[in-house]
Amino acid sequence: MPDASIGGRALVTRRAIIDIVRRVTLGQYGVAGFAGNWADRVLGWIEDRPGGLRVSVAGGALGIRMHLRVAQGLPIAEVARQVDLAVRHAIRTAVGREVDRLSIRVARLELHPGGEPPHPPDDPGLSPSDLADSGTDVA
Repeated sequence: MPDASIGGRALVTRRAIIDIVRRVTLGQYGVAGFAGNWADRVLGWIEDRPGGLRVSVAGGALGIRMHLRVAQGLPIAEVARQVDLAVRHAIRTAVGREVDRLSIRVARLELHPGGEPPHPPDDPGLSPSDLADSGTDVA
């Protein structure tokens, strides 16, 4: 085998980058989806699907802008930080280059009602000393 590398190019489409970013972002805990802003739609900012995600390569710089819906009750800054880290890692791994600009905006919070917590039975038939009386060691 020759030691010299053979020169060449790899072409990655913007659509491929969008798919990577979308898959990674939607897989992050707390992300409910992408959300487009009505002004963005009017101005033509959202040109890629799903809404709320734009990837640009201008002057060789890779830029990503996204508007997210985040589940209510979670720390927004932490969700955004996890998305940032995951997207940068995925692009670095899949494409072999760094993201030059990454803008994450939370467009809205989304309530995901889980229903009421279960109520304990009225008469569980157990007392606090049942476990102790059973002889089971509890650490």
